[in-house]
Amino acid sequence: MFNRAAKTLAAFFLYSAFAVYLYQPHFEKFDRQQYALIITAVLACIGCYILSRRWIASFLGSFFAGAIYGFGPFMLGLARFHPAVSVLAGSMPWLFLPAAFGPSGKLRALRVILSVLPFIVIIIFFQGAGYLRFFPVPKNARIATVDLVSFLSPLVAAKRGSRLIGFYHIPIASLIIGFAMLIKARRIGTIIIIAAGTTAAFCKAFLGVSSIIWIAIPSVCCAIIAGAGIDAFLLAGAADKKWIITIVIIMLLLAVATLLLASKYFQSFAGLGAGYARLFVESAKMYIVGAVIIGIIFCIARLQLRMTIVRGVLLCCALSADIFVGAQCIIDKVI
Repeated sequence: MFNRAAKTLAAFFLYSAFAVYLYQPHFEKFDRQQYALIITAVLACIGCYILSRRWIASFLGSFFAGAIYGFGPFMLGLARFHPAVSVLAGSMPWLFLPAAFGPSGKLRALRVILSVLPFIVIIIFFQGAGYLRFFPVPKNARIATVDLVSFLSPLVAAKRGSRLIGFYHIPIASLIIGFAMLIKARRIGTIIIIAAGTTAAFCKAFLGVSSIIWIAIPSVCCAIIAGAGIDAFLLAGAADKKWIITIVIIMLLLAVATLLLASKYFQSFAGLGAGYARLFVESAKMYIVGAVIIGIIFCIARLQLRMTIVRGVLLCCALSADIFVGAQCIIDKVI
């Protein structure tokens, strides 16, 4: 128990330090309400960390699950709206805690009811806001086709002012293998929650709820799935090499796709697209780094070696660099 509490406290301090570092250059133009963004980011991270401990064994997997959500493109992108929206999104992991750690045994079925709590709170929040004539998010703030570029390059999406709905580059690798594990384990409840949140996000505003906020629900789930994927990379053996090499190929294909888009923007009239092209190149570099790291893990697994510490250091360095660079870029564009 003490060991777990110490790890949680360590995660809290690391999240807090990075949050202050991230927003500190913008303190001069902050009003009092915007300081809530720092607190919200930390609460989102630590909430997702605690929630992930229900399924993730390693500290590394849970720590990055929290960081992927709390410092992810979606959470940081909400800074464009009223800080109350960030508070709402940051509370989502905490609202899932009753379902995750709730009744067991004969009362286990109550977890199904409790898993609806985040949906209910979102509806109540926007209904209450509408009653008070307070509109923290425009009702027409919904996801368009052009916003899907965020899945490929969140840096470009931030520069273009698009909705940020995806993840950083290297976590995509752990997200893929995490989803494979989810499907194999037949976690139907989690799949339904993700599908419901995603569907609502792509629909028109319903019950006064701006559709963009629904992305918070699948984002929490996917962050934890990505954390479970990190666990999988730490423990992968020779029997998993097909999955690992498939992810390497996918990461390389994503790198090629971003480089092709970069080439297209470099060729734009009078170099007007050069800024976007450079960001696509940066994204391609991250995908290549991810492919190399996962490739090294593939070699370790193929040789039937454990080398868990080496795997952890490689993943930690790659994920930290990706989140560090991506979060700074996004904050500079949205604040």
